Amino acid sequence: MRRVGLFMMSLVVLLVANLTYVQVVKADGYADDARNPRRVYDQYSVQRGQILAKDGTVLASSQATTDKLKYLRTYANGPLYAPVTGYYSVTSGAHGMEYAENQFLNGSDARLELRQLADLSGGDKAGGTVRLTIDPKVQQAGYDAMVHAGFTGAAVAIEPSTGKILGMLSVPSYDPNTLSTHDSAAANAAYQGYDPDSVDSPLLNQATSQAYAPGSTFKLVVSAAALSNGTDDENTADLPADGRITLPGTSTQLENYGGSTCPGSTGGQVSMKTALAYSCNTAFAALAGRVGSAALSAQAAKFGFGDTDLSVPLSVVPSCVGSNAQGQCLTIPNGKAGLYQSGIGQLDVQETPLQNAMIAATIANGGTEMRPQLVESTEAPDGSVIEGYTPDVLGSDVVSSQVAATMTDMMEASEAHSGTANKLPGITIASKTGTAEHGPDPKHVQPYGWYVAFAPAEHPQVAVAVVVTSGGNYDLATVGAKVAGPVGRAMINAALGR
Repeated sequence: MRRVGLFMMSLVVLLVANLTYVQVVKADGYADDARNPRRVYDQYSVQRGQILAKDGTVLASSQATTDKLKYLRTYANGPLYAPVTGYYSVTSGAHGMEYAENQFLNGSDARLELRQLADLSGGDKAGGTVRLTIDPKVQQAGYDAMVHAGFTGAAVAIEPSTGKILGMLSVPSYDPNTLSTHDSAAANAAYQGYDPDSVDSPLLNQATSQAYAPGSTFKLVVSAAALSNGTDDENTADLPADGRITLPGTSTQLENYGGSTCPGSTGGQVSMKTALAYSCNTAFAALAGRVGSAALSAQAAKFGFGDTDLSVPLSVVPSCVGSNAQGQCLTIPNGKAGLYQSGIGQLDVQETPLQNAMIAATIANGGTEMRPQLVESTEAPDGSVIEGYTPDVLGSDVVSSQVAATMTDMMEASEAHSGTANKLPGITIASKTGTAEHGPDPKHVQPYGWYVAFAPAEHPQVAVAVVVTSGGNYDLATVGAKVAGPVGRAMINAALGR
């Protein structure tokens, strides 16, 4: 009897220990496990808050249903805003702003719970509203211009004085409604149909999650470094106008577009302003050589290159002047020859469209870089504001106000040679275009086309960056001015109410 009793007591102790382990130690793990149906039922028992555009346009909302999951997440004009809103799915979870602001949207944010505790009227728990800085006119203008031309790529528009992101698009896009369905099989099929493991997947927000060779738009960073360090001024004709130069220590040649001599030369030399206006590679390669790797990397870092913590609150991959994969994001490789190539935005230089928009916005804002942000305000279910927008300075000394003014003048000269499509009278634009080779066989692949700009140049209200990665009726000779310029100007016109 003693042995049986001890055995039974041991079983009771083991049972209590197991219950303690399951209900205390592993409770959170089981509750958060995606395979736990109660977790899903709990999530969908709360009416998730809305995601709104700046003007109140509803981008995402939750509709009551009659099935086991009480609310269905729906997206108005889904593909237009999908890169920003992301999606909320039974099978693949929350992504985009749905993920970044999940606690506020589902009502579990402490600020909302305190309000609900203080609400003596009771009622069902509800999520809060997230109002974005996105201007629907700017978003629509950029999206239409990209889609109608048959382009793939991305674009970002920023208000320079505040950092508010007025537009953020990525093409091709996707329909988040196909992912938010309560039919698990259909949601999973839609997810797999978007090829989620591919670098070309529509589910990737190219504006923040992809970095591309910036081509000649990187000459803005080189110019900023040269002007800030006194390496050169904008008007002295002391840079080579040659159609081709040989990279130091090699037999490899670097050439201007089409191998032509830079226009406006004096005695075979051009000024920085002329070289930027005509985007002369040989001049800027030589200028980068004078600036030096350390100073150029330092200037890039001031603009935000190498920042691994930036979020808007969507996460942002870092932009680099060296190989990020090898942990050398801010190290320009291959000595002087690599410096020459990096000076024209090639070799290992990679930028996100958001980073390029930040550069334009910083110059537009007199050299002060504002932290980019997508959230205008967070609001309680009754519409009262929990937290409003507060501008935040990311870098106060990126370039001096004098350097910013000089660069604005140089960019206005560049815009004069950047095409006229979608250019309206009465708007002075400061811009820089870029054409970047890429891939293992760059001479046989359509280059990336870039356009970064701000307007009005004399009192900037919007800065844009556009990259066209492929598409349209253009061949291998495509340049950024032809493909990305019209998209950027369409967004500028919309932002200025034109």
